[in-house]
Amino acid sequence: MTEVEPAEDFAGEPDGFGRLWTPHRMAYIQGEKKPADDGPGSCPFCRAPGQPDADGLVVHRGEHVFAVLNLFPYNPGHLMVCPYRHVSSYVDLAAEELAEFTAFTRSAVLTLKAASNPAGFNIGMNQGAVAGAGIAAHLHQHVVPRWEGDANFLPVVARTKAMPELLEDTRSRLARAWVDQPTG
Repeated sequence: MTEVEPAEDFAGEPDGFGRLWTPHRMAYIQGEKKPADDGPGSCPFCRAPGQPDADGLVVHRGEHVFAVLNLFPYNPGHLMVCPYRHVSSYVDLAAEELAEFTAFTRSAVLTLKAASNPAGFNIGMNQGAVAGAGIAAHLHQHVVPRWEGDANFLPVVARTKAMPELLEDTRSRLARAWVDQPTG
């Protein structure tokens, strides 16, 4: 039997830095346990609207699309607008889906402005796995609120994001503040 050496023997020279350990993030970083997206039964964007809003992190529902929080947010309030229909490409949206998709994106921005007062936004979608889509088979548009100084050293040096609010609290706050926009 081999004796295990104390951890401090492997620590190297002290550098004066504290460590924020987030081992739960490795599953996401390495792609482990990534949700399947190959059909309505396995796709997380198809499953979310079938759950109660709080369980599915659904912020608001429309006739053709819904807004849902990102389970791995870049910032607090990181929303995604998704069609209910399992479709992968923006150009495959029907006219009524496209109109509501656009209106929901606008509503998401207005809601986040009212609820969180961000200084700006990143809005966009990645079409296909090669373009960076984590769930390539189901179209989704990201609406990410941004604040001055929200990009700090943690993501750069530790691949870690400090989140000041629980997803459940963010979902409840944004659902109460949702600003409807007419489609049409």
